[in-house]
Amino acid sequence: MNPYVFIVGCPRSGTTLLQRMVNAHPEIAVIHETHWIPRLFKKRNGLAKGGFVTPQLISHLFELPGFTRLGISREELPKPTGNGQPIPYSEFVTAIFDLYGKVQGKALVGDKTPSYVRRLRILHNLWPRVRFVHLIRDGRDVCLSMIGWQRASLKPPQSLAGWKDHPVSTAALWWELNVRSGRQAAGWLEPEFYHEFRYESLVNHPAEECERLCAFLHLPYDDRMLRFHEGRTRNEQGLNAKDAWLPVTPGLRNWRSQMSAADVERFEAAAGELLDELDYPRAVPHLRKERLENASRIRRLLAQDPRWSRYSREFCAVGAEGSKGNRSWSNGSA
Repeated sequence: MNPYVFIVGCPRSGTTLLQRMVNAHPEIAVIHETHWIPRLFKKRNGLAKGGFVTPQLISHLFELPGFTRLGISREELPKPTGNGQPIPYSEFVTAIFDLYGKVQGKALVGDKTPSYVRRLRILHNLWPRVRFVHLIRDGRDVCLSMIGWQRASLKPPQSLAGWKDHPVSTAALWWELNVRSGRQAAGWLEPEFYHEFRYESLVNHPAEECERLCAFLHLPYDDRMLRFHEGRTRNEQGLNAKDAWLPVTPGLRNWRSQMSAADVERFEAAAGELLDELDYPRAVPHLRKERLENASRIRRLLAQDPRWSRYSREFCAVGAEGSKGNRSWSNGSA
C-alpha cells in the first residue's frame, strides 16, 4: 500500500540525495516534500467528523504548492462521496500516491519530507505498515549547511529565538530535537518499519548502503540508484551540489576544516551528548564552563519560544514513553 516509505531526517542531512537515489530505482517513485499530509489531518482542514474527506479538502489542496507540483488534476481525484460512502483521509492520500505512481510508471510511491521526522507517530497511525527511513548526519556538518542556507523566507531554525545572536548553538539544539524525534520511533516501531543509517556511510559506501536499504524496502538492488545523476548534472558556476545534480560526493561539508574552533566548542556544548550517543567523536574533550552555561541559557530561551514549543510538542509526547537520552524541552533543562 502507498505511501510505501517516508524518508526523513533533520533538514540539511542529505535527504535530497537519498531521495534521488531511491527515486532512480525502477520500482519506486519518491515525491519531493509534500509537507501537508500530517498537518491537514491534525488540523482537520477539510475533514468531517471521523476523519472523512469533504469537498473543502480538495479545494484546499489546490492552494498548496506541495500538492500542485504533483501534476494531478481535480478530475483525477476520487470524489469524497462518489460511491455514496465517505472516504477516510488515509485512503484519499493513498489514492493520490497511486495516481502519482501511475504517471511515473511505478507501483510503489514514497515521500521525502525531512520535517516528517517529528511526525512519525501520526503517519504511523494513518498507515500502520508504512516504512520510515531516517538519515542521520554529523550535526556539525548539518550546522555548516544551515548557516549557509539561503532561502527567500526564514525557516526553522533561522526563525527561532536565539538564532540571530547564537546561530551555532541554536542549530545544534535544532539538530538534536529532530534526530531524537526520529530515534524515538525505534522504541515503538517494529524493526521492519524503521531503518536508520548515516549520511557519512551513504556517501563513502553508497553501493553497500543502497543494498541494505533495498533489503529493508523488500526491493531488488539496482545500480541505477548510484547513477541517478546521469543526464542531469549541470556545470554552471555558482551552483550548489543539489542544483548541480552532482553524483555521490564525499566531503561537500567538512566541519573539521570549515568550522572555527570556537563554533565547534559551541556546538558540542549544546549537543555533545547526542554526538556521543551516535559515536561521532568530539573535538573538544573538556568544554569550558561558560560554554556549557551559555548552551543552557539558549535552551531555556528556546523553551519560551512558541514556535519551538510547537516543533517539540510531539517529541515531548513520545519522549514520555521513556526512550534513552530524553531531555525535557518544556522546562528548559540543560
